[in-house]
Amino acid sequence: MPAEDYEILDPRFARLFNGNANVDKLFTGCRWAEGPAWFAAGRYVVWSDIPNNRMLRYDETDGSVGVFRQPSGNSNGNTVDRQGRLVTCEHSGRRVSRTEYDGSITTIAAKWRGKRFNSPNDAVVKSDGSIWFTDPTYGIDTDYEGDKAESEIGACHVYRVDPGTGDVEAVITDMVRPNGLAFSLDESKLYVVDTGRTHGAQNPAHMRVFNVGKGGKKVSGEKIFADCTAGLFDGFRLDADGRIWTSAADGIHCYDPDGTLIGKVKVPEVTANCVFGGNKLNCLYIAGTTSLYMVRLMVNGAKTY
Repeated sequence: MPAEDYEILDPRFARLFNGNANVDKLFTGCRWAEGPAWFAAGRYVVWSDIPNNRMLRYDETDGSVGVFRQPSGNSNGNTVDRQGRLVTCEHSGRRVSRTEYDGSITTIAAKWRGKRFNSPNDAVVKSDGSIWFTDPTYGIDTDYEGDKAESEIGACHVYRVDPGTGDVEAVITDMVRPNGLAFSLDESKLYVVDTGRTHGAQNPAHMRVFNVGKGGKKVSGEKIFADCTAGLFDGFRLDADGRIWTSAADGIHCYDPDGTLIGKVKVPEVTANCVFGGNKLNCLYIAGTTSLYMVRLMVNGAKTY
C-alpha cells in the first residue's frame, strides 16, 4: 500500500507527501547505485553504478534507461554546475571531472599538494562557481568500488576548488570519512556527512553543520546537526524550504532545518543518495543499492541554477 511507503515522526511531515503516491522502482540491475543528478533541459537523470564502472541515464519522457558512460572511472557522486554541465567524482580516476557540452571530459582536480586524492565521493557547486567535494577512501580500500591502493595524502578531507585559479584548498580536515555535502539555501551553512563508522564502531555516523565565512571560502563553528538512526547517512539534497532529505539504511530521512527527524520515505533497499527532479522539482529520485526509485512529493526541491 502506498501509505506504507511513509513514516510520520512529526506532524510537520504529514503535509509533505501524498499517501496515495507510490515509491516506484524505475530500474534495477545495479550493484551499488549512487549519485543521481537531474538535467532539466533533457528531462533525464544520470546516476552511477560504482562497482560496474558505469553511469546510467533514465529518460523521464519515455521511461527508458541506457548506459550514459562506461567505463566511468568508477564514478560516485554527480551534480550539475550553474552552466548545466555534469560534475563527477571518480573513484578509480581519483579526480573530480566535468563533462563539457561537446561530451569531452575535463579534469577539475586530481591532486592536493602534489599527492593524488583518495577517491572523491560527492560534490556540490556553490553560486560563485567554486566546487566543494569530499575525499574518503572507499574507492581505494578494496577493488570493489575502484582500485585498491594506499592513501597518498594519509587523511580524508573536504576540499574547495577555486573557480578562477583552479587552486585546491582543504577546508575541513578533522573528519574520519567525509561523504555527502550540501549548502543551506542562503549558502551561510555547509552540511557534511561523516560515515567514519564504516572504519570503526567508535567513529561518527552523523551529519555536521558548519558556518560559511563572509568570503565564502572558509568554514567554522561546526556542530553535529543529526545522528543517523538507521545505518549511515550518505548523499542528500535540500528542498525549497530548507529541509534535508538524506539517504539512510531504511530509506530517505527528512529533517527539518531545526535538526528534527520528522519523517521517512521507506525504500526496500539501503539508499545511497537522492535528487529532486521533474519539471516542477517535486519528484525525488532515489539511488537504492541495486535500483533507481522515484516518488512524487508535495514539496519542491531547492533550485541550484
